[in-house]
Amino acid sequence: MPDNSYQAVMARKNDIMKAAVGLDYSRFESGGIAFDYEAMMAAPGLDIHQVQAIQADYGVGNTPLLELKHITALARKYARPGYGARILLKDEAANPSGSFKARRAALSVHAAKEMGYKGVITATSGNYGAAVASCCAKAGLKCIVVQECFDSKGLGQPEIVEKARKCEAFGAEVVQLTVGPELFYAFLLLLEETGYFNASLYTPYAILGVETLGYELAGQCKDQYGAFPGMVVATNAGGGNLTGTARGMRKAGCESPLVAASVNLKGLHMASDRDFNMKSFTTGHTGFGMPFTTWPDRSDVPRSAARPLRYMSRYVTLSQGEVFYTTEMLAVLEGMERGPAGNTSLAAAFCLARELPREALIVVQETEYTGAGKHPNAQLAFARANGVRIAAGDPREEVPGESIILPEHPGQIDCQEADLNHMRKSLIAKAIEGAEMPIGENDLRFLALETNSGADFVQGVIDQFGRDKHETSR
Repeated sequence: MPDNSYQAVMARKNDIMKAAVGLDYSRFESGGIAFDYEAMMAAPGLDIHQVQAIQADYGVGNTPLLELKHITALARKYARPGYGARILLKDEAANPSGSFKARRAALSVHAAKEMGYKGVITATSGNYGAAVASCCAKAGLKCIVVQECFDSKGLGQPEIVEKARKCEAFGAEVVQLTVGPELFYAFLLLLEETGYFNASLYTPYAILGVETLGYELAGQCKDQYGAFPGMVVATNAGGGNLTGTARGMRKAGCESPLVAASVNLKGLHMASDRDFNMKSFTTGHTGFGMPFTTWPDRSDVPRSAARPLRYMSRYVTLSQGEVFYTTEMLAVLEGMERGPAGNTSLAAAFCLARELPREALIVVQETEYTGAGKHPNAQLAFARANGVRIAAGDPREEVPGESIILPEHPGQIDCQEADLNHMRKSLIAKAIEGAEMPIGENDLRFLALETNSGADFVQGVIDQFGRDKHETSR
């Protein structure tokens, strides 16, 4: 019998993952900081059209691109003359499971079936679990969804609880756990015991699946409006949504700037039992977005295929209240009730559209389904029950975990810029910590690509890191 203590399971996690994804990550390693990212992405051997064909077999993709005419008109009321871009929305709620994550799931489940796995396991709060369960039902594979669902008192957020029901509706077995490190431990044990495929959000299969989203939206803009978008806004959490979209846009010949948007949950710790139910967003927030941007390889596979800092041109944040307000705006003005994740990027687009001329296009890159537990009323009621103050006023005064401040009027929606250079420096510092000095040319080139910067910038950060380290040791 294997040693299933926490320490022993963690010690063999790389071997477990290698067996569970059918991919030998050591093939791409250089022995230093750098690894061959593009070779890893090419390992599945699929081009964009093959990926589209696979997704079509699952009824996934080819979702509509819609113009939000009333929201555009409202945004223009707060823009200077001649400004206020047309706001378009890629309606990913039209996928079978109700979110863009069906694209990731279709590729992952296809890969699992092609490689002969009998079942698939995924760890997720819900949307991806529902997507994997839906695709497994179509493919005739078993499915287990591992959810971080409850705090130590057994309280689960309404959105997560509802997503569990959706997973079960597609025939999945749902394993619900309390917040904390037990999630990854239980996940590894299940992978080892079942021999199932790991439908990780961070494999090449998952990111290739999202590439079709970027490819489609670029083509639809060109076909429907005669031009590529002036800007695309993507809700950012673990980084796969943004990474795949950017890569797909580029494959369509579209180099439009891509802006990351997250809900600001500064001060709340995602693994804290106390903080777990003090937030009202389970994804698309800074608790995932910031750490995964500055260190992508914190994921459940040795090398993450989601590397968002390579592709984002800006990173903006919004308050919970602004996103709840925007969710109601979409329903009341456009007759579209959609879930909170995509409405994070819609709130950002409402603000950013004012920067662009009226003839420009700004694309909100995805929507998700909504339902009783994902509806703002349920989330706000749950927040109030947990002692969070709900009020109307200035969203800038919101304190995550203490208050949710809904704007008093649309002009108060005003996304805040995050410091990309600070994130770049953080990634470089993490990468070189413990590395042999001096850093080689191959590693310098890699870090320049990782941070979407240049060799001089990277060298400057390394030099500063060395000076700081020397000062600290004196």
